[in-house]
Amino acid sequence: MKVRKNSSARNAAPVLVLLAALTGAAATAANAAVPEAQVNRLGNDLTPIGAERAGEGDIPEWTGGLSSVPSNVDYQPGEHLKDPFPSDPVRYTVTGANAAEYADILTAGQRAMLDLYDTYKLNVYQTRRTCAYPENVYQATKRNAAVGELVGGGNGVSKAIMGFPFPIPNNAYEIVWNHTLRYRSFKLTRQFAAAPMTPSGDYTLLKVQDEAIFWWSDPSKGSAEELNNNSIFYIANTIEPARAAGNVILVHEAINAAERPRQAWQYSPGTRRVRRAPNIAFDNPGVNTDGLSTADSFDGYNGSLERYDWTVKGKSPRLIAANAYATLNSSYEKFLTPRHVNQDRVRYELHRVWEIEANLRPETRHVYARRTLYLDEDSWQITGSALYDGRGEIWRVQEIQQAQAYQVPLCGYNAQIDYDLQASRYLAAGLQNEEPPVNFFADELDGDRYTPSAIRRMGAR
Repeated sequence: MKVRKNSSARNAAPVLVLLAALTGAAATAANAAVPEAQVNRLGNDLTPIGAERAGEGDIPEWTGGLSSVPSNVDYQPGEHLKDPFPSDPVRYTVTGANAAEYADILTAGQRAMLDLYDTYKLNVYQTRRTCAYPENVYQATKRNAAVGELVGGGNGVSKAIMGFPFPIPNNAYEIVWNHTLRYRSFKLTRQFAAAPMTPSGDYTLLKVQDEAIFWWSDPSKGSAEELNNNSIFYIANTIEPARAAGNVILVHEAINAAERPRQAWQYSPGTRRVRRAPNIAFDNPGVNTDGLSTADSFDGYNGSLERYDWTVKGKSPRLIAANAYATLNSSYEKFLTPRHVNQDRVRYELHRVWEIEANLRPETRHVYARRTLYLDEDSWQITGSALYDGRGEIWRVQEIQQAQAYQVPLCGYNAQIDYDLQASRYLAAGLQNEEPPVNFFADELDGDRYTPSAIRRMGAR
């Protein structure tokens, strides 16, 4: 099947205030102001969060997304999300044998997976631009376009609040901040599973209860300056298996890491003590990952941008895992298969995707010398990445399977898969398949709960 393939530069040009700044300028330079005429494009030829409204080729026009429960879905609060498109057929399948035909719409990570595993494939469906957000997020985003600023050499944001801070971006740092501060509700609780897979397909399922207050999305605040440099308060409590149960981490994430780096604590049931945990950052092994992922790879990328130089490579149509309702409604037994997840349970669609490259600064260290991130224009969410070792070879590949939580509404994800190509292993995390549904309206959460003494009590129960 033929698909339309456009050049990165041609797709990026209509959206950017200064294309030259996007492809090379450092974030330490003063931000280019977004002219009023550009701001007024939001909600017109651009979507309210800055994507191109118009369609092209196999990508349709954005017509508002799914901002409420679809009429064809019998959804009740407390249930898992049901698929609004259960009858959509596979339009074509990309395999190692025909990958060259689709080279322009594959990410670097997808090409590497197709080369490595003869069982790996991508089933491509009709593109459904379902991402949508609450009206107050749209309003805040339009305000942010005019006032949002980078500070701290690209490691912080000021003046903006609530919505996406830079819907009309001037550089790669602003694009990554759109991912970091994207709307995920104000207070959230969740239970998820993680499965570090062996090459033969064996695994021990870990289960975690986590919760977050996204201070950036506090509806009572008018600007970042009112948040006391707090972006996110986060707790993750491991509850299974028994040997890991009671391990609790607490993170206070800042809006400006240049002024205050991440603060983290960890309670260990073995010592029954809470300790500061500066290792929950950068390239230290991620918690509950069996060494298959780094701390800053959680959610695609998180934390300070300081160790890399970030540039925009462009925006072009790429295949991403989208509308991943089949993933959510699969049993672990059917979804977690040897070598890679069950690709017949993953839906791929053609979306316009920002490509960001991060190159390690000479004066810093990290196990990944280079990272290539792919962000969906309709959500600013990282949907995949290729992570390179010091030799310039792809070491790990990430896939984040995006889905619209239409009952909120917001565009979230149902699984994060980290493939280690050198170890022939993978980590499936953020799985909610057999867990209780995410609570996006956890109004009972209080900021006073996010203290070292509170996680000691939590872990000691």
